[in-house]
Amino acid sequence: MFAGNTLTPKEATRLCALGSLALSPLTYSALAMSIRHFIGRVIGPTPEIMGHSIELLKYEGLVEAVEGSGDEALLRITDAGRENMRELLTANVRATSTALDKLIVALKLRFLHLLEPDDQCVQADLLVDACERELSRLDDLRRHHADDVGYLVSWLDHDIGLLETRLAWLTDFRARLYDHG
Repeated sequence: MFAGNTLTPKEATRLCALGSLALSPLTYSALAMSIRHFIGRVIGPTPEIMGHSIELLKYEGLVEAVEGSGDEALLRITDAGRENMRELLTANVRATSTALDKLIVALKLRFLHLLEPDDQCVQADLLVDACERELSRLDDLRRHHADDVGYLVSWLDHDIGLLETRLAWLTDFRARLYDHG
């Protein structure tokens, strides 16, 4: 993990694999395609993220083959894999908007229902806090450049509007989790 207990690209890929198998067993080839599809659609194809080996997950005892072999081996998550998935899913979120951060938020929202209700609420709090910190950072930048010529302020207004919309959605989402938790 990065400093601050946030996920590295390798760990984001691992979360995608383990979460996918927590939803249902998949063949090796179907899991590889699922990981590639999800990550590729969220942030685009990226060799740094796509290079994670499913074989390593097997070697570490996080997934196991239950039948078949090779690309058609049916894989499932182990208890150790579920614990590792939980650790990854409950990692912190950075208050930035990089492609990796976008992927981590998408993975959290895809697999959040696999956590206990209390852990879901904690993760919703983290997502709201990260969005608020990013919004504060952009608001400060906008104030600093408010009198500049050019297009920066207009672009920042656009980004701030998107963040305000995201924050409203996350705040509502968090309230729904607390109502059901």
